[in-house]
Amino acid sequence: MNQADLTLESSLVKLEPLDASHLPALSAAATDGRLWELFFTSIPSPERFKAWFESAMEMRQQGRAVTFAIRHLPSGTIIGSTRFCNMDLANKRVEIGYTWYAESMHRTGVNTHCKLLLLQHAFEVWGCNVVEFRTDWLNHRSQAAIERLGAKRDGVLRRHMIMPDGRVRDIAVYSILLDEWPGVKQHLHFRLHRNGDSL
Repeated sequence: MNQADLTLESSLVKLEPLDASHLPALSAAATDGRLWELFFTSIPSPERFKAWFESAMEMRQQGRAVTFAIRHLPSGTIIGSTRFCNMDLANKRVEIGYTWYAESMHRTGVNTHCKLLLLQHAFEVWGCNVVEFRTDWLNHRSQAAIERLGAKRDGVLRRHMIMPDGRVRDIAVYSILLDEWPGVKQHLHFRLHRNGDSL
């Protein structure tokens, strides 16, 4: 399958395969809230977007990731990025990560739409047995968002990674299993319906 052409779309967002044309708009989206200043995230600063893009493309070439730019359909603007990563389709497992949105898009339903699209593709198209999420132990907002999806915490990988600033971070690991997916899917659709929205 050609992962580079993968596009996912709902009534609110379109997940487009990342390419160089997205970089100016992504850099602008990251300035909405100056997201790179949150030390516990991996959001690139404007001067680091080129390196971030090159890393994403390298991971795609190696078959380890599919990175998307997220387009907000009502406005037509690029509002963030997400990706399938640590892909191991032979063992039917994948991680959803590297996700960030312009601050003005937080609590707007965008995350629910994106996660529904990604989870649905992972479980119903790729046939994954498990989808994993990882986040910095200090990023409590991200952990709460993952838990609202219905993912369960597997544990914490302590002293997992050395960050560019030298900080050694712990990682909270969550997952959703294939047999949990129907309930999670129903829950996410209910959240959308409750807010007068649909996928």
